Amino acid sequence: MPGLDGVASPIMTHIIDGKAIAQEIRAGIRREIETLKAAGHRPPGLTVVLVGDNPASEVYVRNKEKAAKEAGFTGGETRLPAATSEAELLARIAVLNSDAAVDGILVQLPLPSHISEPRVIEAIHPDKDVDGFHPMNMGRLVAGLPAPAPCTPLGVMEMLRRLPCDLEGKELVVLGRSNIVGKPMALLALHKKAGANATVTVCHSATSRLAEVTRRADVIVAAIGRARFLKADMVKPGAVVIDVGINRQEDGKLCGDVDYEPVSKIASAITPVPGGVGPMTIAMLLKNTLDCYRRRTGA
Repeated sequence: MPGLDGVASPIMTHIIDGKAIAQEIRAGIRREIETLKAAGHRPPGLTVVLVGDNPASEVYVRNKEKAAKEAGFTGGETRLPAATSEAELLARIAVLNSDAAVDGILVQLPLPSHISEPRVIEAIHPDKDVDGFHPMNMGRLVAGLPAPAPCTPLGVMEMLRRLPCDLEGKELVVLGRSNIVGKPMALLALHKKAGANATVTVCHSATSRLAEVTRRADVIVAAIGRARFLKADMVKPGAVVIDVGINRQEDGKLCGDVDYEPVSKIASAITPVPGGVGPMTIAMLLKNTLDCYRRRTGA
């Protein structure tokens, strides 16, 4: 980028420490729960449902449970065998929906192939949907109304706010259109309120002249599920790059959707993988649970 003397000056890239930000958020939630308990209120309750023995899901559930316990939440894990029928799972969710001590329900995805994920997501009461995937909550997100939002894009918005990166009027490009990240990310950034109000473009596998689009962006959120997909020549110097992807390489190491080393030399800020967006997702799960608890109890 040109300096004051007209000569190109190097960009000092800020590596966004998602782990440190998430720890700060989790510590704040823990203090809030301690205050609630001191005032005579019960702590929030979160139940995580795991069906089957998917190794990755086991790790995710274990991390979520640990974070919830450290924050002071009650609840725990409901483990069901892979052979559990859809009807049995829906019945278990119905019990959790009616349990006054449960403020948040999270069914870990993916589910075994014989179970319909949309049916399961719709079975969770919207007021306890801490993943933010229920169609009613997605509809409220579209309308800009209060509701739990999907945790990963919510975490990205929090990271951008703390940079600080003012999205007002900026051009934000989202790579990926999933219901879990891409679409809700675009909606959160579009909201006409402080910390958002961006001009958003959503790109996907059928986008023509993709590099031309990404090179316009002030902020890029990569959530396309392809290892090292975003190259340096697709990024405008000084852009903020958020890498949501997590891909396992042949050597067992993890990498994101961004070609990290080259891109980090021209971005003004970038998230690493791991240690970037991942920890924020769990922090936002706790925040969503606390918010659901407040709406349900008025505490």
